[in-house]
Amino acid sequence: MKPQKLTTKIFLDGGNPAETAELIKILGFLDGQTTNPTLISKNPEIRKHLEKGGRFTEVELLSFYRDVVGTLSSLLPEGSVSIEVYGDLSSSVESMLIQGKEMFSWIPNGHIKFPISHAGLKAAELAVRDGLRVNMTLCFSQEQAAAVYAATKEGRKGSVFISPFVGRLDDRGENGMDLIANILGMYKNGDGHVEVLTASVRHMNHFLYALKLGTDIVTAPYALLKEWGRQGLPLPGDDYRYAAGSLRPIPYHEIDLSRNWKEYDILSDLTEKGMIMFTKDWNSLTQ
Repeated sequence: MKPQKLTTKIFLDGGNPAETAELIKILGFLDGQTTNPTLISKNPEIRKHLEKGGRFTEVELLSFYRDVVGTLSSLLPEGSVSIEVYGDLSSSVESMLIQGKEMFSWIPNGHIKFPISHAGLKAAELAVRDGLRVNMTLCFSQEQAAAVYAATKEGRKGSVFISPFVGRLDDRGENGMDLIANILGMYKNGDGHVEVLTASVRHMNHFLYALKLGTDIVTAPYALLKEWGRQGLPLPGDDYRYAAGSLRPIPYHEIDLSRNWKEYDILSDLTEKGMIMFTKDWNSLTQ
C-alpha cells in the first residue's frame, strides 16, 4: 500500500506489461509507466521473435507498441503511460507532431515523449496547444528545463512532464541528482505547469534522494522497485544524506523563465547521443 507520507508519484520504467502487473501486486500501487524504443525492444515477445530470425515492418512494430501501451493503460487506468515518438537528429517538427497525435489517440491516459531538440520543443509547443499531454525527455541541463517550461507555457499542471536523466550524467562524472535539485528550485519561481520526472535512476540512493528532494515523479526499473517493495517501501528520513562521492557538483543558475524558449541554450551531446541510441534500437527491429 502506498505510504501516507509519500507525495512523489512512482512510475515503472519498462516495456513488459507482465512486470507491471506483478509490481502492482508487490507494491500495492503504481502511479504510471514510462516507455521508450529501447525498453520496447527488450520486451520478451520482441526478443523471442528476433531470436527466430524475424523482423518487423514499421506498421507491425507500431501495432505491437500500441498493444503494449494499451495493456499498460488498462493496468494503470488512473495513472499515466508515456509513449515515445521516433525522433532522430533529422526528424522534422511535422513528422514528430503527426506521430505524437497518432500515439496520443491510442490510450486515454498517455503522455507523448518528445526529445529536447529544437524540432522536439516546437512539436511539443504545438502539441500542448492542441491539448496533448507531453513528456519532454533526454534532459541534461537547467537551460533545457527552462526551454521546456517556456515552450509548454500553455499547458496545465499534469499535462507536461520533463525527464532529466540522472544516471547518464553520473556516467560522465557529474552529480546527476544536482540537476534534479536545480530544476525543482528553478521551477519554484514558475506556475507549476511542468512536473519533474526523475529518470535514468540506477540505484536505491538515486531513488531515495529523489523522494527526499520532493521530485513530482520518479521512474525506476522493475528490479529496483521490486527491491523497494521487498524492503517494505522505506522513505528517506530527516537524517538521510545522499553520498555523491567523487561526482562533480552541477551548480545552480538563476534563469529567467519568461523568455522565449528559442533563446535558451538547449544543445547537449548527451541529448543527441540518447536520440541516436533510441532510434538505433528501434531501427534494429525493422526489416
